[in-house]
Amino acid sequence: MTTDHARSPAPPGTAGPTGRIPGPDLARGIMLLLIVLANTPYYLYGRPHGGMGAHPVDGSVADRIVQAVLITTVDLRVYPMFAFLFGYGLVMILRRQRRAGLSDDEARRLLRRRNLLLVAFGAMHALLLWGGDVLGAYGLCGLVLVWLFLRRSDRTLLVWAGVGTGLLALLAALSALEGLAVLAGEQPPNDLGSVVTVLARASVSDPDVLGAALARMTMWPLQVLVIQGPVGMVVPVSILLGFWAARRGVLERPQEHRRLLWITAVGGISIGWLGGLPLALNHIGVLDALSPAMSSFAMPQMLTGLACGLGYVAVFGLVGGRFADRPPGPLGGALTAVGKRSLSCYLAQSVLCAPLLAAWGLGLGGSLGSAATAAFAIGVWLLTVLWAVALERRGAPGPAEALLRRLAYGPPAPAPAPATT
Repeated sequence: MTTDHARSPAPPGTAGPTGRIPGPDLARGIMLLLIVLANTPYYLYGRPHGGMGAHPVDGSVADRIVQAVLITTVDLRVYPMFAFLFGYGLVMILRRQRRAGLSDDEARRLLRRRNLLLVAFGAMHALLLWGGDVLGAYGLCGLVLVWLFLRRSDRTLLVWAGVGTGLLALLAALSALEGLAVLAGEQPPNDLGSVVTVLARASVSDPDVLGAALARMTMWPLQVLVIQGPVGMVVPVSILLGFWAARRGVLERPQEHRRLLWITAVGGISIGWLGGLPLALNHIGVLDALSPAMSSFAMPQMLTGLACGLGYVAVFGLVGGRFADRPPGPLGGALTAVGKRSLSCYLAQSVLCAPLLAAWGLGLGGSLGSAATAAFAIGVWLLTVLWAVALERRGAPGPAEALLRRLAYGPPAPAPAPATT
């Protein structure tokens, strides 16, 4: 079943002075800071870690504060935001290609090529630098969901997003019941959730370059298929909601959707932070009694992370609406410059982090604490901001975006020859 929303361009939205919609770019700019804060704790090797988490169980008072804040507000809360924006962007690309004169089938073939290329980019990213790559998972989910759902009605998108959320909620409830049974001594702890974390640690703690690459490539398929892929359900649900929101112009015209955005922002972030707080308190020793059941509470953490990620998107939709009709200023301009080059800046994070922190490189991750690592992560993000601003001033795209565009669209058409007299 098709719908007019699926076939016709959305009405003109609220774009900034450059013609781009500021909300998604602002969100991507901040999202990359949250991503590097979420990823860098995995580089802290050679010390005890808490259950299935990435954070060490030791450290100074500052380290413990940083660990608690990241577990509550960042861990498993960023990638749903990324997935929503990815789905939103697919619809915007499809819309632009139709306006450029491509047929519906041609535009969908272009999306298929882009998603296949993202899987390839992700595989190379994992092989060379970071096994926790998300590009492969989003490319795979994009392939499946564009094929199954992009021609479907808005109602169908919401129904299937609801089905996915319902299944996730059911699994979270069953996992929580299992956790209660573990705490009551009725069954042994479940450590299945720690597999990916163990592989992530091995990929950074192995001083042998080939051994670390093998660990990354063992971890990556689990990321692509399960943790952040179709089986995990969080990413597909987020992408489907991104499809729906893009058709409705939620980020293009936030003033028309303020009630929805405010409810999502307040409700989603509240659910996310409250859901992460028990794990944070357990990690810093306040709720030690929960320790045997931590693996069982992974699914509830993913469910509340989905709500939190959508809440973060809503916040930046509201903020982007305030910049729509006026220049964003230096800070807003810097964030949107990063957002427009999010693929390049995401990959640059691994280029800056892995050789410095991993044991096969300089090995700084073996000695840094959580607070110092968070400061390092912020420094990495600031370097990518400076790089993006420099590219923006030159009017240049990010190198990864330029390569993806060339591979997906082919070489640019030659400029017409000047007229002669």
